[in-house]
Amino acid sequence: MPSGKNVLGRHRARFQPKGSTMSIGLTPYLSFDGNAREAMEFYNTVFGGELSVLTFADGMGEQDPEQGRKVMHSSLYVERGIHLMGSDSGDGYPASPNGTTSLSSDGAGGQDSQTLRGWWDKLSDGATITLPLEKAPWGDYFGQLTDKFGVGWMFNITATQDAG
Repeated sequence: MPSGKNVLGRHRARFQPKGSTMSIGLTPYLSFDGNAREAMEFYNTVFGGELSVLTFADGMGEQDPEQGRKVMHSSLYVERGIHLMGSDSGDGYPASPNGTTSLSSDGAGGQDSQTLRGWWDKLSDGATITLPLEKAPWGDYFGQLTDKFGVGWMFNITATQDAG
């Protein structure tokens, strides 16, 4: 492994040449079993940004109060360009597993390390820490957790901008 080089950053550079902007976005869409509002409000406290929530009652005219209060669609736009969506599973549809969402820095932003560490600290509340946020063999700081809503998160903080 080359020392002092961000392998992830080099890998990204091949797909997005310097100075170019990408018009395609990748947005995690999380599925919950009745607690989407609580989860998305929690993520709003972690990441900040603007949260919008549409219930099945508002969006589909659902008359059953239990089903009507469930979230048909929610969207959290974060000032840093991060977009997270989520919903409750509909009646008769099980919530799908959410996999793992990765948050990482590429070393370009000076404050990224502090921001990522702050998000780690907030998501850790009630979480199961799989791997503590520590210096990894490749030189970056890496950690993995499953939050209190069952969503997995991986963090990779580029070593070139974080002294520990």
